[in-house]
Order: sequence, then structure tokens, then C-alpha cells
Amino acid sequence: QVQLVESGGGLVQPGGSLRLSCAASGRIFSIYDMGWYRQAPGKQREMVAVIAVGGSTNVADSVKGRFTISRDNAKKTMYLQMNSLKPEDTAVYYCYARIKVALGITSSDYWGQGTQVTVSS
Repeated sequence: QVQLVESGGGLVQPGGSLRLSCAASGRIFSIYDMGWYRQAPGKQREMVAVIAVGGSTNVADSVKGRFTISRDNAKKTMYLQMNSLKPEDTAVYYCYARIKVALGITSSDYWGQGTQVTVSS
């Protein structure tokens, strides 16, 4: 069984910073793309940033220059450094990973349970 567990969310004032972590555990053969998505109340889930196994990234225009995605393949962990946070960044942030659990088995998409980020004074 594969698990993705997010941590690091919380309440922060506008202009502040938070660092989210996503740790993968369980039966894992390979981890391919990983990413962060977010969903604000009444809105659709949107991509924040994704990172390939080789390190190439794609970051949403709304957070470009403020958020940085990274990963440690040895630790099976991904991070999202969020700086200069704005009230509109308030959302539940979800971790995503495409994982192959064994050789010869097609990779599948997995999601974490989400972590709340609230930006408010």
C-alpha cells in the first residue's frame, strides 16, 4: 500500500513563508512525476507545481517567483517552499505522485490527504 503524507501547512500572515513536505512510503519501485495541487473553497483543484524525477519543473504563473518545488529522491520526499504568501494562496494543498509499485506493473497516480494553508492577518 502506498501512502503520501503531507505536512507543514498552517496559518501564516500575508508576506510570510511556509514549507510543505510530502513523504511517500509503502511498496514503491519507482516514483516518476510528483506535484502539488491546491483547492480553494468553491473552486476547482489547480496545479501549483510539478517536478519530474530528473528535476525539471513546471510552476503555475500565479505562484512563479514565490514558490519553489524540489524533491529528494533518496528520501522519497517532495517539498514546496512558499514565500511572499498572499490571501489568495489560501487552500487545501494536495501532494501527487505517479508511482510504480513493482517491475512490470503499470504506474498509478496517488494523492495525499491534503494540508490546509491559510494566509490571513
